[in-house]
Amino acid sequence: MRSLLFVPADSGKKFDKAMGCGTDAVIIDLEDSIAPERKADARKSAYEFLKAAGPSVKRPRLLVRVNGLDTGLLDDDLDAIVPGKPDGILFPKAEGGATVTHVDAKLTAREAIAGIAQGSVRILAQSVESAAGFFTAGTYCDSSPRLMGMTWGPEDLSSEIGALANRDGDGRLTEPYRLARSVCLLGAAAAKVPAIETVFVDFRNEDGFRRDTEDCKRDGFIGRLAIHPSQVPIINAVFTPSAKEIEHARKVVAAFDAQPGAGAVGIDGKMFDRPHLVRAKALLAGVTA
Repeated sequence: MRSLLFVPADSGKKFDKAMGCGTDAVIIDLEDSIAPERKADARKSAYEFLKAAGPSVKRPRLLVRVNGLDTGLLDDDLDAIVPGKPDGILFPKAEGGATVTHVDAKLTAREAIAGIAQGSVRILAQSVESAAGFFTAGTYCDSSPRLMGMTWGPEDLSSEIGALANRDGDGRLTEPYRLARSVCLLGAAAAKVPAIETVFVDFRNEDGFRRDTEDCKRDGFIGRLAIHPSQVPIINAVFTPSAKEIEHARKVVAAFDAQPGAGAVGIDGKMFDRPHLVRAKALLAGVTA
């Protein structure tokens, strides 16, 4: 998934726009964008949307951001939305693999009750939204076969730290949040799942958003969360391999195919070793998927 667009669960008028904007996934939000007194109604709206949109063959993936383990709201969220057969949940404020294992068990019970195949509902962990999440980001390996990726969140983290801001005047992350971003990326690599970049809240700053998105692609993220439909085309463009990138990847694969057993090969005056081959194959696999 390249682009994952948030839509508040109680904003039904925004669902149609989200479904038609080209995003790879729609995240129906039951957490931060929903006031406490609106949670029950929002759950009903989320379920109704899942039931209506789910059977469509050509649709983005449908995820639901539930409330965290420590809120006392998660069980009610899962009771409401699992029968709607979402493709996955976004699990906020995850604090290590043990918390994902805990949520896995909750999903397994509800899938059984709803008559849904075990493991149908995947988990995208919002893994670095707290100080505890920072220090447990390397513990997700083998936590659950449901784990489909890891992302992070500077807004909750900055609130916990007591920071005045998490980006500077140019829209770049400040030092604590650059570190948190890197920890998420490395934690996902350790767990062997994709890393998804966080949101960029200044959605009118297209130049800054594109620059920031290109930076996260360079560093190893494979997609990005979005808060506005206008961000989706930029995300998709950045994370769709260019013709030049595809051609280069094919050259790398062809060069190694021509020299079986070689540890490194020369292409256009530069040396490429086996890690470059792994990346080239991964890029081409994504193009043909």
